[in-house]
Amino acid sequence: MRRLRRIKILATLGPASSDSAMIRKLFEAGADVFRINMSHTPHDKMRELVKTIRNVESSYGRPIGILVDLQGPKLRLGSFANGPIQLNNGSNFVLDSIKEPGDETRVYLPHPEILAALKVGDALLLDDGKVRLICEETVGDRAVTRVVIGGKMSDRKGVSLPDTDLPMSAVTNKDRADLEAACETGIDWVALSFVQRAEDVVEAKRMIRGRAAVMAKIEKPQAIDRLQDILDVSDALMVARGDLGVEMPLERVPSLQKQMTRMARRAGKPVVVATQMLESMISSPVPTRAEVSDVATAVYEGADAIMLSAESAAGKYPVEAVSTMNRIGEEVERDVTYRTVVTAQRPDPEATAGDAIAGAARQIAETLDLSAIICWTSSGSTALRVARERPKVPVVAITPSISTGRKLSAVWGVHCVVAEDAKDQDDMVERAGRIAFRDGFAKSGQRVIIVAGVPLGTPGATNMVRIAYVGPSDADV
Repeated sequence: MRRLRRIKILATLGPASSDSAMIRKLFEAGADVFRINMSHTPHDKMRELVKTIRNVESSYGRPIGILVDLQGPKLRLGSFANGPIQLNNGSNFVLDSIKEPGDETRVYLPHPEILAALKVGDALLLDDGKVRLICEETVGDRAVTRVVIGGKMSDRKGVSLPDTDLPMSAVTNKDRADLEAACETGIDWVALSFVQRAEDVVEAKRMIRGRAAVMAKIEKPQAIDRLQDILDVSDALMVARGDLGVEMPLERVPSLQKQMTRMARRAGKPVVVATQMLESMISSPVPTRAEVSDVATAVYEGADAIMLSAESAAGKYPVEAVSTMNRIGEEVERDVTYRTVVTAQRPDPEATAGDAIAGAARQIAETLDLSAIICWTSSGSTALRVARERPKVPVVAITPSISTGRKLSAVWGVHCVVAEDAKDQDDMVERAGRIAFRDGFAKSGQRVIIVAGVPLGTPGATNMVRIAYVGPSDADV
């Protein structure tokens, strides 16, 4: 099951893709990580999906990552007494704390934290940005707004606040219950929705207690303003372009995508580009040309992974969607321009032994035309630092930890093998050669470069580089 591309594919599971046979097809088509959206998945179903994925994983012998995506705070209006209303441009509309059905002049807003935080001039976006209001007056638990862009409004439509810093956690009570249930099943990644500040990530990590890695979803303007702080405490980023495009001008999203992709690479942390990548394949067996270009752009940028949402969860063609992404990734990475772009964006090594060793390994491998970079890693940090270099040659990570292998399934270019830890350096070199040969990364007589930390099994202690021949005896150079 060696992939012929470096970028990874995340596929969301749902009604169209929840049985074992379909999950197998998606994995064979190219899915490296499966996403479970807790907005639509009860705990029993989540546990069933995790069990099914683990069964598929054991039959193929390749680590498969599982990402649980928390719903986060959902801000919604109350209901209307007589059905949908029409909000007209220039009219006033009141949001208040009166628990009664609304009309053309007012509606109940069941979120006192919004009414407390709103300031004059703040924008409110209703129903995914279709209707836009501007706050003109706040009096206690009541906000008077002016309709800037009108439209039809009905019960329980969503509210977005691009200008307002809400004094609320990104982790709701539902999220806490979902998080605990997911961690108990042994999932690998937790995606945290509607992050506003680094403290949101720290709070989630405190609850997770090291049982999973945290991926911060960047979908609010407040997160953009604090991006570096959020990245510093997160294990990965997701460019959640859907909500980001609601709360910010759409024309800013492409540049923000590039900014986040490059920042995450500099930090040596995975970055996932998500939302509407092959949206038309929900109902069509082929994507639009614009969608193909969109996916290709993420590949050219050197993102670690690209994600399918409704395309694989509820669409008519989930396998075709994954296959299409797989083919786009392979084709882009064969392009000479791809290597030029990825190399040009390579960040300078940080002043650490791990970064210096990773940079040296990449340079040696490319200068000597070696067949692969083999990383022995217990925590995954060695493979992350090597992947940050985006080397021309394949990256193979050998780890004794199945948990580490599953997390690395979201990392650019890393082919992960779970194996017993090496007994000593000679055993490490000999088995690295055998694994590279077995998995098709090197032929007999070719050379590989091995990167590890000594003493073996010490997390984060990348400090050794060794070149070895692959052959019947795996003789060391």
